[in-house]
Amino acid sequence: MTEERNLSPCIGVLALQGDFEAHLKMLASLGVDGVAIRLPEQLEEINGIIIPGGESTTIGKLMIEYRLLEPLRRKIQEGIPVWGTCAGLILLAKETDNALAGQPLLATLDIRVRRNAFGSQRESFETDLVVPELGEAPFHTFFIRGPLVETVGPEVEVLATLDDGTIVAVREGTRLGTAFHPEVSGDTRFHQYFLRIVESVKG
Repeated sequence: MTEERNLSPCIGVLALQGDFEAHLKMLASLGVDGVAIRLPEQLEEINGIIIPGGESTTIGKLMIEYRLLEPLRRKIQEGIPVWGTCAGLILLAKETDNALAGQPLLATLDIRVRRNAFGSQRESFETDLVVPELGEAPFHTFFIRGPLVETVGPEVEVLATLDDGTIVAVREGTRLGTAFHPEVSGDTRFHQYFLRIVESVKG
């Protein structure tokens, strides 16, 4: 048992602001070590990183304050698997509709996103998504002041859309992004999908 645990991946969850605890609990439910990331040196201990939902501008500014923005961008560019959910998707994007407002970005996922695309928190909603990568059963999703993906680059794979074609989940190599919150769904399949990406690199 000890040997297997040592071989399992260690996943960092950016823990500056937002719903990072829900991701850590989901990882723990899968028997995976999760680390709350607040300092640059912690990036050396992990095999993958999750950037959670929250307030993207606040998280971006805190990344600068805690000297995490450039080290994290460098790690992603070097190939460490990363997954951004909601605000995390915005931070990964190369372009957003908020660029002129000084939104700090990691700019490592070749997409353009629109923030708060579905309105305020009162317009938050739930829906079932068809995600072929996760199997036949629909994935029940929660959109909480979520963004949407307006355009994708040539190497970006669209994983899921709403019924009207709005893009809400994408992947580019080891970089994954979702406009919704899988960590509150009770369904571990998206976390397992990300862990498979991590294992493919770690192995």
